[in-house]
Amino acid sequence: FSNQYTEEEARKLGVVGWVKNTSQGTVTGQVQGPEEKVNAMKSWLSKVGSPSSRIDRTNFSNEKEISKLDFSGFSTRY
Repeated sequence: FSNQYTEEEARKLGVVGWVKNTSQGTVTGQVQGPEEKVNAMKSWLSKVGSPSSRIDRTNFSNEKEISKLDFSGFSTRY
């Protein structure tokens, strides 16, 4: 899973947070921003993803309203 595409999409949509490949072959991360932008990112993660990825399932959890963003941009963690 190439996180470069995820970072580009996040910046294009205007959301912040991070993404990381796990040792189980899955991807984990956190996305913050206005609800409609977060929903657009969730849709992209569920249906599109990076060109070489295969998306079997997406699971979004811990969704909540926040008063301020915890991140200033979108990055890949290792």
